[in-house]
Formats: sequence, C-alpha cells, structure tokens
Amino acid sequence: MPTKELTRLDLRIPREKKNYFEEVLEIGGFRSLTDFLLSAASEKAEAIMEKHNNWLSSEHDRKLFFDALVNPPVPNNKLKQAMRKHAEFKSKK
Repeated sequence: MPTKELTRLDLRIPREKKNYFEEVLEIGGFRSLTDFLLSAASEKAEAIMEKHNNWLSSEHDRKLFFDALVNPPVPNNKLKQAMRKHAEFKSKK
C-alpha cells in the first residue's frame, strides 16, 4: 500500500476555542483534535466546492447565462456611466 505524503499545518487559536473543540470532539467520537478539525474543514470545503460547481445547476440557468453571452443586452445608462467612470479612473493612473 503506498504511503501518503504528510505535511504540517500549524494553527494558533484562543485557549477557549481549543477547549470548546476538545469538548466537541469527545461528544462527536473523534480520536483527536486533528481528526475533528480536518473533518470539519473538509465538510466546509466540500460544501463550498459543491456550491461553486453547481452555480449553473439547472438547464434554465445555463440557458440564461449562455444566451446572455451570445446575445448580450444593450448597455443601459447606469452601465454606460460606470464604464465612463472606470475609463476616467484608469486614465488617472
């Protein structure tokens, strides 16, 4: 079985937070604080990635998005004003 390459992650947290995490890990049945924090961070990371990967999850969303790319709407006055302000800002640099 191949071995996993391990790396170290140092984390400084307030004592109260560490005590709280240690209490939670016992309740949750985790073997160590590392296991608990790695599990919690992994769950959060997976949720973020799922949200990121599914932002065009429905067929309706994809159609709207790609239709806007192919047939962009005519710029309205607010967009034109924003474009002028941006051009002025860039020219001052």
